[in-house]
Amino acid sequence: MFAKLKDITARYNALTEELSSPDVYRDAARLAALSKERAELEEVVSAYRAYASAEAEMQSCFSEAARETDAEMAAMYEQEGYALKEKLSSLRRDLEILLLPKDKNDERGCTLEIRAGAGGEEAALFAYELYRMYMAYCEKHRFSWEVVTLSETELGGVKEAVVLIGGRNAYKRLKYESGVHRVQRVPETESQGRIHTSTCTVAVLPEAEEVEVQIDEKDVRVDLFRSSGAGGQKVNKTETAIRLTHFPTGIVVTCQDERSQLKNKEKAYRVLKSRLYDYYQSRAAGAEAANRKSLVGTGDRSERIRTYNFPQSRITDHRIGLSLHSMEDFLAGDLDAMIDALARADTERRLSGEEE
Repeated sequence: MFAKLKDITARYNALTEELSSPDVYRDAARLAALSKERAELEEVVSAYRAYASAEAEMQSCFSEAARETDAEMAAMYEQEGYALKEKLSSLRRDLEILLLPKDKNDERGCTLEIRAGAGGEEAALFAYELYRMYMAYCEKHRFSWEVVTLSETELGGVKEAVVLIGGRNAYKRLKYESGVHRVQRVPETESQGRIHTSTCTVAVLPEAEEVEVQIDEKDVRVDLFRSSGAGGQKVNKTETAIRLTHFPTGIVVTCQDERSQLKNKEKAYRVLKSRLYDYYQSRAAGAEAANRKSLVGTGDRSERIRTYNFPQSRITDHRIGLSLHSMEDFLAGDLDAMIDALARADTERRLSGEEE
């Protein structure tokens, strides 16, 4: 580990020297690339320097303690040395975490897809609550929110919602939300007061860069149709909705949120690129079974990553065994405690070398 840290520090110093040269400012692209690389190394180098400084200070304390003839002073130096030794253990762990391979998708935006699963209208109503929950979370973190598809039911539920979320680290924060979300509560339509169990599926896909996914227009069929809604004013009388069908993969994307056919088409292509990026990434990793369907399972009640128990105001994430008792705050977008815990568990797993 320390040999790698020395190499990183040497590279950081070389970049700093190169960026101090006036010549580099004549090439904007090169300047941007060098600045970005240096910024990516800065946190690791800073942590390594803090470790080296603490280590040198610890050794100095123990040396002074060994040379000191005054017993009280020797004990003081020794005590400080052991305190620094404990600090070094913490700093080393920080370095191990910083050296873990980065997910290249973390800084990107993402596509969020929510679908009602088992449970009929109650599942659709819960899907709408998840939709509002994620929208509130994005507002708190200042992530942009662009609706691609919002298929509503007569009672105010959502059968399907597809949203483009933009902002640095949007995918990093939301990627752990993929899976089946289960709700347990008494529906408003239930006269006997019995608790029902319903599910919704959530998929979070990283946004693809333009250069990573090239789509041949000959491989895509574009269909136009009228936007559908809950009725009345929400129904569009003109054919502005877009459906894209990608023949090689069978992926279908629909967008009907905008009144402009062109805007709907642009959004649909962005979602298609995200889905194709996820599809090809899975194949390249030799995990064809781990395509986007594996993110959400079948929607069956027995499959779930998280349960929302309304009678007990409890949210339990089954992957890490964490339960929170703040349903109202959670559904209002206060997800950070859960997401941070999932990120920590993922880091622990990677540090231990466990496979997913």
